[in-house]
Amino acid sequence: MHTDRKRLSVVGIGPGEESQLTGLAVQTLVESDLIVGYTVYVELIREIFPEKEFLSTPMMRETERCRAALAAADEGKRVALVCSGDAGVYGMASPVLALAKDYPEVSVSVIPGVTAALSGAALLGSPLTGDFAVISLSDRLTPMEHIEKRLRLAARGGFCICLYNPESRSRSGYLARAVRILMEELSGDTVCGAAKNIGREGEVCEVMTLEKLLTYEADMFTTVFIGNENTENIGGSMVTPRGYRDL
Repeated sequence: MHTDRKRLSVVGIGPGEESQLTGLAVQTLVESDLIVGYTVYVELIREIFPEKEFLSTPMMRETERCRAALAAADEGKRVALVCSGDAGVYGMASPVLALAKDYPEVSVSVIPGVTAALSGAALLGSPLTGDFAVISLSDRLTPMEHIEKRLRLAARGGFCICLYNPESRSRSGYLARAVRILMEELSGDTVCGAAKNIGREGEVCEVMTLEKLLTYEADMFTTVFIGNENTENIGGSMVTPRGYRDL
């Protein structure tokens, strides 16, 4: 049976900047006894809630992090497990819910946050106005052949596409590889965009063509947007029309 004390909230913190936390996320963190997360995200939140107790683990320790959060909640602490962006979009909500069966007295709730597809799109204009697909280029958990299939089908289907994890120090050349696949289906003049360091110091965005995106230098803090055949560059903004007849 769930109790109010045995509570674990999986909290999306957006880019981590205080002004971009949702009101519900702030309320949940204020009410928490312990905040758990990946080291980088914990340091972002520590600046906002310095009085809180924190537990952090490095990258590649996700399962350990989830179990530690669930165990602490099972001991009676109100725990917040923080994720960048949204907890359910490439976040920790899924593994927590999968592991929660081993902690039947813990109540798990998912607190949404602003994912990079939305915050990056807002910087660029309105690239995702119609149907769109979000695809991660990281092959750490997904085989590359599956990623390539999804790229081709999304482009063939006329979806605007948002790419997460386009590059990292250990994954060089992934964005160029993805662009070459997309150019099998899309014109090189297709309007595209990229947003770096969204909501953080060094924030920058750029609208470009798919052909230019081929040589664009992305990193792990970049989110990439590929338009469809209707997407336009309007005054430096990436705009996919909604289709209103009176426009």
